[in-house]
Amino acid sequence: MNVKILFFIFWLPFSAVAQGFSDLGSRADGFAIPELNSTFSFPSDHGAHPEYRIEWWYLTANLNGSDGKKYGLQWTLFRTGLTPGEAEGWRSPQVWFAHAAVTTPDQHFATERFARGGIGQAGVETTPFRAWIDEWMLDGEDFQKMTLTANGPNFGYDMSLQANGPLVFHGDKGYSVKSEQGQASYYYSQPFFKIDGTLKLPAGNIEVEGNAWLDHEWSSQPLSDDQLGWDWFSLSFVDGAKLMGFQLRQKDGSLYSSSTWISPDGSTSSYPNGAFSAFPLNIKSIKDHNMPIKWRVTLPDKNVDVVVIAHNPDAWMELSIPYWEGPVNVSGSHLGHGYLEMTGY
Repeated sequence: MNVKILFFIFWLPFSAVAQGFSDLGSRADGFAIPELNSTFSFPSDHGAHPEYRIEWWYLTANLNGSDGKKYGLQWTLFRTGLTPGEAEGWRSPQVWFAHAAVTTPDQHFATERFARGGIGQAGVETTPFRAWIDEWMLDGEDFQKMTLTANGPNFGYDMSLQANGPLVFHGDKGYSVKSEQGQASYYYSQPFFKIDGTLKLPAGNIEVEGNAWLDHEWSSQPLSDDQLGWDWFSLSFVDGAKLMGFQLRQKDGSLYSSSTWISPDGSTSSYPNGAFSAFPLNIKSIKDHNMPIKWRVTLPDKNVDVVVIAHNPDAWMELSIPYWEGPVNVSGSHLGHGYLEMTGY
């Protein structure tokens, strides 16, 4: 076992490592709980919320390469609190970790970083915005004009981002319910980024451009204790509309879903449990996990009936907490592309 994994297990509750994302349903005594009708305040809410147990800043991108190939990119910074609140130096109860990945048509590269809070190795600042862990960095002005960097053992990237639309708030004005029992998170996105830059791959550098989607979400117990994981879709259609939809899988085989329709001008329609559906059409064994790599996705209110298929089915994140994350192609009633994340399999 390498030093980084030992560090991770030492600082995080063991159940989070053993159970992966299903641990997000564990109790969070002492931490704040999201409340309906709360008001967001920016730029401060782009930053960290240490009174809540779990938080992430999550960017994915669909890219077209100068070589004519399609690529996917992921950059995620996670924060988890061992106890509520913040303190200076080594007394900080905050633990940070990050994932970076690039997906090509026939390869998937992924790596991770870990950091203790309070000592400057990782964190988030808001004026101007800067999220970092070691030399990995997402920074810029108020989720509008930003730069992005990450480097791993055999890949890396340097990117520029420019938003051409507004922030989008999911659920009820950013209050996103995750279960019938009422577990919820605060959740908003900037799904209108144009992105360009350089991928650094073993075969050489590739200039790319495309579209990116940035999520910011925080909570203390975003799942109920009977939920195992989720299937999350962020889809961008050629007409400029977008769809965020997720379903949470429960131990009895039932599902809880939520979705947001995003019009080209950024106006939204939010949908409750059951309006959005995702049905697996093809299963593939990946690293001994049976993963749905082709889906039928529907949102009847917007006449959405599409097939979503993985660009590279082998986009398995072989990290301390393993999951599947990669770019997808969209066909059917709407054409486009997007990203799919699947956890808890």
